[in-house]
Amino acid sequence: MTFTTRFAPSPTGPLHLGHAYSALLAHDMAMSEGGDFLLRIDDLDATRSRPEWEDQLKSDLAWLGLRWPTPCRRESDSMAEYDAALDRLWSMGLLYPCTCSRRDIREALSAPQEGPDGLIYPGTCREKRAAFPRPGDRPRDVTLRLDMAQACRMAGVFDHQLETPEGGCRRVAGFTESGAGPAGDTGRIEFTPEDMCAGVGDVVLARKDVGAAYHLAVVIDDDAQKITHVIRGQDLFEATRIHVVLQHLLGLPTPVYHHHRLIRDEAGKRLAKRDDARAIARYRDDGASPQDIRDMVGLG
Repeated sequence: MTFTTRFAPSPTGPLHLGHAYSALLAHDMAMSEGGDFLLRIDDLDATRSRPEWEDQLKSDLAWLGLRWPTPCRRESDSMAEYDAALDRLWSMGLLYPCTCSRRDIREALSAPQEGPDGLIYPGTCREKRAAFPRPGDRPRDVTLRLDMAQACRMAGVFDHQLETPEGGCRRVAGFTESGAGPAGDTGRIEFTPEDMCAGVGDVVLARKDVGAAYHLAVVIDDDAQKITHVIRGQDLFEATRIHVVLQHLLGLPTPVYHHHRLIRDEAGKRLAKRDDARAIARYRDDGASPQDIRDMVGLG
């Protein structure tokens, strides 16, 4: 199978050094394997995505020496695929509508705990799901959450048995990490249903104002593009567990994951799009070369 990876920026602001590192690393790894590097446009957030930012990011990536097949996959053109996946999960009884605001969630938690999808949801609307008619057509224009406990009980998700030091067994799922997580995690990464329920919770898979949420879209996109290796920052390492669960639920293959270090500023803070001082376009305007950018991010 051809080594295939991708870079999936959102056209909501300028590309900075952190983006350059991720894109260059993915491109270099693909080329070293005789593989394919794809560009995907993550434009689900229509309120913030702008054509001019998309043009700029493509120009910056081409200036860096990256090449990719065209046309690019666009998430805004893929809603029918996301809807089909949501319909399937709904028919399996794994989704429920949620009307809670962020404030509602925070106020319902005596000790707020962060997971890879934000605050771990306390299950307020899960307890009220009987009020919504089932079975039937999936409700539209509402936020939908995955019932994580129910998902973890589905066949094919946590089917692997791992012996414990005490002589018992536990159910696990997992993925192959060829890079390293924030704690240096590498190799075979395994997790349990208890990890998902206590440390992740009922994640959002569809948003009222956007449609498909990131966790669902990225899983569908990677399968549609036949991605074999996902190369991305360590800030998404914990979210990979969510993606593996969704892949099992939808009968999709799990790629190899490679989580790389993050590029930070002098204070150790991860770069963000609002950090225009590190924007690739600004370095270009100041006379930097693509090799200068490579040297700055440690890929010289």
